[in-house]
Amino acid sequence: MKVAFATQDQQRVDAHFGWAKHLAVYEVSPSGYRFLQDFPFGEDLAEDGNEDKLSPKLAAIHDCAIVYVAAIGGSAAARVVASKIHPVKVTQPEPILDILDKLQETLAGMPPPWLRKALLKGQARVHNFEEDDEVKND
Repeated sequence: MKVAFATQDQQRVDAHFGWAKHLAVYEVSPSGYRFLQDFPFGEDLAEDGNEDKLSPKLAAIHDCAIVYVAAIGGSAAARVVASKIHPVKVTQPEPILDILDKLQETLAGMPPPWLRKALLKGQARVHNFEEDDEVKND
């Protein structure tokens, strides 16, 4: 699954989603993780209520299942969730690699329900119905 990180320094989750200078995207699985891409965003990211700055960020992470942020506004959070991306807020700046290690470990064990749901992003929904054994032949 793809995971995005809102970051100013490309090392830690230390940015508000709307003000993030970078969104770093990684692929994470139970067996490991790898860096995929950095999406840089310019310097004009002040808190100004400008919702248009969110569209390029949402487009950049459209195929991610999770985005880690230091903070996120209500309207941005609603747009992220509407895009079927689960926002996760960290309580203090945290190294991206530490989060990836924990996430990989969680995936290898028994992920919580919200994470199992996030893992399904982008996959075709499969219904596993048992075949009906009682078929009547008329």
